[in-house]
Amino acid sequence: MIEVWAPRAARVRLRRPGSGTPADADVDLTAGDGGWWRADVTLTDGEAYGFVLGDGDALRPDPRSRRQPDGVHAASAWYDPTAFAWTDDAWTGRPLAGGLIYELHIGTFTPEGTFDAATERLPHLVELGVTHVELLPVNAFNGSHNWGYDGVLWYAVQETYGGPAGHQRFVDAAHRAGLAVIQDVVYNHLGPSGNYLPEFGPYLRDGLSNTWGSSVDLDEPAVRRYIIDNALAWMRDHHVDGLRLDAVHALYESPASPVHILRELAEETDALSARLGRPLTLIAESDLNDPVMILPREAGGHGLAAQWVDDWHHAVHVAVTGETQGYYADFAALDAVPKTWRGGFFHDGTHSSFRGRDHGAPLPADVPTWRLVTFAQDHDQIGNRAAGDRLSASLSYGRLAVTAVLTMTAPGTPMLFMGEEWGASTPWQFFTSHPEPELAEATARGRKAEFAAMGWDESIVPDPNDPATFARSRLDWSERDEGDHARLLDLYRRLAALRRERPQLTDARSDTLGATAAEAIGGRVYELERGDARVLVNLSAVPWEVPVRADEVEWLATDEVPVRDGRRVLPPDTAVVLGPREARALRPPER
Repeated sequence: MIEVWAPRAARVRLRRPGSGTPADADVDLTAGDGGWWRADVTLTDGEAYGFVLGDGDALRPDPRSRRQPDGVHAASAWYDPTAFAWTDDAWTGRPLAGGLIYELHIGTFTPEGTFDAATERLPHLVELGVTHVELLPVNAFNGSHNWGYDGVLWYAVQETYGGPAGHQRFVDAAHRAGLAVIQDVVYNHLGPSGNYLPEFGPYLRDGLSNTWGSSVDLDEPAVRRYIIDNALAWMRDHHVDGLRLDAVHALYESPASPVHILRELAEETDALSARLGRPLTLIAESDLNDPVMILPREAGGHGLAAQWVDDWHHAVHVAVTGETQGYYADFAALDAVPKTWRGGFFHDGTHSSFRGRDHGAPLPADVPTWRLVTFAQDHDQIGNRAAGDRLSASLSYGRLAVTAVLTMTAPGTPMLFMGEEWGASTPWQFFTSHPEPELAEATARGRKAEFAAMGWDESIVPDPNDPATFARSRLDWSERDEGDHARLLDLYRRLAALRRERPQLTDARSDTLGATAAEAIGGRVYELERGDARVLVNLSAVPWEVPVRADEVEWLATDEVPVRDGRRVLPPDTAVVLGPREARALRPPER
């Protein structure tokens, strides 16, 4: 049975190009209730097909297409996701609590830029101590390479990466390696090229847009179903272990909506989790600093598993770089790192100078800290800089090592961006491959204008459509085992092992947290506590002397920290993790 939702069409025909049948052999679909059209037709694997709407002759891809071998403007190809021969029957999933997320982009993670090539690098992630691999969006977009946020066919997997079968092979291999897979999905907008959905039905909301384009009409029941079915398909048919939901603050629905779409999605995800017998994790990217995302539904929340916390990134970034322009300004406050360490949000109802208003709400003390995904670098915070420069482009090894300690000992669930673990020298720049010259030119012009308005020299802003921009953003794996790169990688591995071995570093209770900061010559020093474990950080220009506590030993240090006259002496740009001589053998109960 072939079906398509097309309430805007007066007529819908199924066309199968290349099947040897002439155009006049198109099959007319029959109109049914709710704008659905159906035909009793069976397609074979790989068979090309599409829909012709109204009295025109233009072929349009299936809005629920699983495969687009010739791009998003061409015919769809029938793909049965249930035909894949999975080998992960014994996989029982991995909870996010206690985990370590690794964010990667398939197109630039390896020189080949495919799922199969990424699969070959999974042993590196296992050795690093990663538990969850988060893939940037892989749904079909126009062109050969893209960040993934310009997708227009949400059910299809980008062909240049390996298509749907390649994605399934990657997930299957990840599970064999003991790694969970989180798939990044975008439900707040569609890309600028290849979006034919409005020809079928009211997918977009008239007169309302967000930063990236027209808003999706969440008040239309069939559109909500389109989104929820897509989310379930990733977890059910592609066996992914969860979804990272892009920019949920840009999801708009009428206040009269009986249930928020995030709550509805969480409810159906939990039901699918129960049927599959493995944990399924929904993680929100939210700019709202609103606990409603992760509060239980019984308490009026949406019931998502976790949410990203940009405030932690901003606080750490300012601490290690000294940058205070734009939205970093408020995070120059002495208490920025301590406050986000203890409470998750820095703006929890306080004034945001960048927004010009009060922002956020306090996080309840009983929310487990693992529900907050924390990071010092991610694709947005690097790629949306003028030159796409990583911290490694400007920081010394010592500061990168301190950043590693802050990232891996913070109370949330830590996340690394690909290459961060060895201080990759390659940038991560904003790149596109728009085939339309006018769209490519407009994208480049808009990008330069955006940064010029913020005071940047637009000459350093790379052209997104220049193939060299994409090429520069690929990881250089040859540097991983050299010099300070290898030294930093070893540190990240030791930190990941420490998190596994010391229960204090994954204790989810916020009432065990303490943090203070003090001004020092040329910078600041921080004392951060997780129960009876302490993290001392010296980001000043002079040694910092700290009294030695009885029955406390050094678990890890980024540099030699001598003890003199009963005091530990931390050199500048050094961090040390301290804890009791005999760490508790049992992990404390998690809420």
